[in-house]
Amino acid sequence: MNTLYTKIGPEKLRELVDRFYDILFESKIEHLFTTDRDLVRDKQYMFLTQFLGGPQLYSQSYGHPKMKMRHLPHTIDAEAKDEWLRCMRVAIDEMNFEGGLGDALYECFPRVANHMQNQG
Repeated sequence: MNTLYTKIGPEKLRELVDRFYDILFESKIEHLFTTDRDLVRDKQYMFLTQFLGGPQLYSQSYGHPKMKMRHLPHTIDAEAKDEWLRCMRVAIDEMNFEGGLGDALYECFPRVANHMQNQG
């Protein structure tokens, strides 16, 4: 099966997640991430693996993702959503994916980010 996960591969996906959080933890929304930052990275890696068509790592460890419900305790307004997307765009661009892969990957996120917005 030719999914975004198989095109990217687990090593590059881990690298992307790590770079994304390096950027995010220096951004204006870093205050939203008050829990164990290594755990946040691991959960994101597991979720993205599953979300992009790879093994169901997140569901195996934490059950159904239920991302909207899991994000409700956090204030996510349009500014926070846009900053999250900006950080992801920068991380993807820094990875220098070839053949439009970076754009295809990024396009997975705006709809999900809009769904996570719970304020304003």
